[in-house]
Amino acid sequence: MFFKRRARQGGIAERKEMIDRTHVLPIAQQARLVGVARSSVYYRPRPVSEADQLVMRRIDELHLEFPFAGARMLARLARREGHEIGRRRVRTLMKRMGVEALYCKPNTSRRNAQHKIWPYLLRGVKIDRANQVFALDTTYMPMARGFVYLTAVVDWASRKILAHRVAITLEAAHAVEALEEAFARYGLPDIVNPDQGSQFTAGAFTDAVLGRQVRLSMDGKGAWRDNGFVERVWHSIKYEEVYLAGHPAAAGGLGGIHRRSPAT
Repeated sequence: MFFKRRARQGGIAERKEMIDRTHVLPIAQQARLVGVARSSVYYRPRPVSEADQLVMRRIDELHLEFPFAGARMLARLARREGHEIGRRRVRTLMKRMGVEALYCKPNTSRRNAQHKIWPYLLRGVKIDRANQVFALDTTYMPMARGFVYLTAVVDWASRKILAHRVAITLEAAHAVEALEEAFARYGLPDIVNPDQGSQFTAGAFTDAVLGRQVRLSMDGKGAWRDNGFVERVWHSIKYEEVYLAGHPAAAGGLGGIHRRSPAT
C-alpha cells in the first residue's frame, strides 16, 4: 500500500516510467499499481510516411491561411499545387493532426462516443480576472523531422500560457500533466474549459478537474466563438516559433512558448 500511494503521487509520465517491461510482475498489474491506463503502456504510435508528413505540413499551412476550409476545400487546394490526394485522405490526415475547420455554428465532429460531453458554462459569463477560467487546446506542430502535438493551458483573462506539453501522441495523460502543472504553479481556477477532443473527455482528464472541485465546461466542437483566442495563439506560435524559425528539430525547440503572453 505504501508503494502504491507513493507511486500515485507522481505525474503520469513519471508513473509510466516506473513500469519495468522485464519484471516478473505482469505489465497490466504494474499499470494498475501505479494508476495508469494499461492501454497507454502498450500503445505504440504508427509511423507516418515522409510523403504523408509533407502533405500534413501543407495542410497545416493551408489551415492557418484558410481556417474555415474543410477536407474538400483543402484537398482541392492541395491538388492545385500538384499533390495527388483526395478528400477522404485529407480528412484522415486532418483527424490524425487534430485539425478541423472552424464554423460559425456548432459542428458535430468525431469524438469518443463512450465519453461524456460536459455542457458549455461560459455563455454570458463575464471573464475579467486571472485564474477564473483555464482554457486547454491541442494543436499539430510540424517539426524538422516528423511532427508533434502541443497541448497548452491558457488563462482566459490574461491570455498567458500557464503550462504546456509536447508529445508524439494524442493522449489524455499529456493534457493531465499540463493541467496539473498549471494547478501547482497558479492555483485552481473556477472553471476549466477545453474542447470536446477525446483527450479532454477521457476519464483521466475529467477526474483531474472534478476531483479538485473545479467545474468543467466544454466547447462546441469546431465552433469559432469558443476558445477562439486559443486559435489565435496557435496561429502566432506556428508562424513565429515554427515556420519562420525554420522548423525546430526537436520538442526542445519550442521552449519559447512558455514565456509567451499573447495579446487578445
